Amino acid sequence: MANFVGGIILKIKFLYYFRLFILMILTVSFINSTALAKTEELSLKQIYEKRQQLYEEMSAVTEIPWFYLAAIDQYERSLSIANPKNRPIREGLISIYFEKSDWVGYLNPDEHDSNLKSIIFFNGRGRDGSGDGLADWNNDQDVLYTMSQHILKYGLSKDDFRIALWEYYQNSRSVKRIEQFAKIYERYGTLDLYKHAFPVPLRSDHSYRSTWGAGRSFGGFRIHEGTDIFAHHGLPVRSTCYGIIEVLGWNRYGGWRIGIRDLNNVYHYYAHLSGYQKEIKQGDIVEPGQVLGWVGSSGYGKPGTQGKFPPHLHYGLYRDNGYNEWSFDPYPYLRKWEREERRSRK
Repeated sequence: MANFVGGIILKIKFLYYFRLFILMILTVSFINSTALAKTEELSLKQIYEKRQQLYEEMSAVTEIPWFYLAAIDQYERSLSIANPKNRPIREGLISIYFEKSDWVGYLNPDEHDSNLKSIIFFNGRGRDGSGDGLADWNNDQDVLYTMSQHILKYGLSKDDFRIALWEYYQNSRSVKRIEQFAKIYERYGTLDLYKHAFPVPLRSDHSYRSTWGAGRSFGGFRIHEGTDIFAHHGLPVRSTCYGIIEVLGWNRYGGWRIGIRDLNNVYHYYAHLSGYQKEIKQGDIVEPGQVLGWVGSSGYGKPGTQGKFPPHLHYGLYRDNGYNEWSFDPYPYLRKWEREERRSRK
């Protein structure tokens, strides 16, 4: 009996230490895999470099300018950010999104099909850009090549590119955005264009707080769609981003205002200015820190109305999903950009 009980205890101890041993192996494996994953993570600079390399390689094959491909991809990325429920963000470097039924063919019974012959048979868009004989929905090269094939059906001129975009998106707004992005990428020759600046000089007498969503009464009840930065009349107002001037002129509410579209498809709205830099005009590309105009108190009336409130810059941000725009709170971004600029000057 004692031997039997002793045997049971021995088996229990064996199972206990065996399970402990397995747990230790799994723990070490997890730690090692986590460390490996961290070493494999890419910096933003590396991501931009690898992404641009893909564009340039595809450009060499198709003769489509790399900045056209970059602009389409960046626009698609902005749509996925604005519509995360309807447009999941692709894993990988390229964000161009095809519905799976569009990729494999609407009548294809296999939505995960990557066989090029069957995809062509079912009139799917998917094509092989990597040379492995497959049209893989998850392969960056295949996705980029597939979009390139759509563009090439129409030609390589600027007008051809515009037509190709219209035929694909059926949306003049999308065409305009992509052309804007392409213009910026062509100007600078790089994707690394996401630096920001605070909209007024840091070494100035200014103050601001979070007032987005507060009530406003001029012109009927509405919410405040921005952050007011109070400062002395005539203080320079600077671009916060790389972008293109979309709007410049008088607005009944905002007075003399400027609207800039950045590469994230976000609209930056600067209002109540006292005037503009005379060199800037609609369609110009601007950079972070570039002076656009000066703080004023214009607005709330017919053109030229001034002084109905203290001098300040109204700064607003609006996101675009391809069809609609909506305001979101700029205050956290202003705080972030202010901190980053101060840190960069130390």
